[in-house]
Amino acid sequence: MVEGSVALHWRRYPERYSLIGNHCATCKTDYFPPRVFCHNCRRKGKLIVKDMPRTGKIVAFTEVFVGPVGFENETPYFLALIDLGNGVILLTQIVDSSRDRIQIGANVKMMFRKIQDNDKEGVINYGYKFKVTE
Repeated sequence: MVEGSVALHWRRYPERYSLIGNHCATCKTDYFPPRVFCHNCRRKGKLIVKDMPRTGKIVAFTEVFVGPVGFENETPYFLALIDLGNGVILLTQIVDSSRDRIQIGANVKMMFRKIQDNDKEGVINYGYKFKVTE
């Protein structure tokens, strides 16, 4: 049995649905996911919370034909490295995009989607995926 609100559960992890990372005010480096300390400045760095861009470009991609446990029925699907333009590169799934539109250099935007559900407990996991834009 699941206790509490599923929506509340996901609101407790803003980086899962809002692409919230951080920015070092000392060296001007952005991080996602959020870091405890700046990897460049160490303790001297001052990290502040920062919304990451929700758009980017595909820098590499692959089509997955054999999914890992829990994703066997989702194949085929595309995974891509997305450059957000601020030094952050994400590995994410590409959705709602035809195969011919998924290419290096294509512009993409973030979407909030179901990642998977846990049949035993009924918990649905949500997170970000990206979609090719015009």
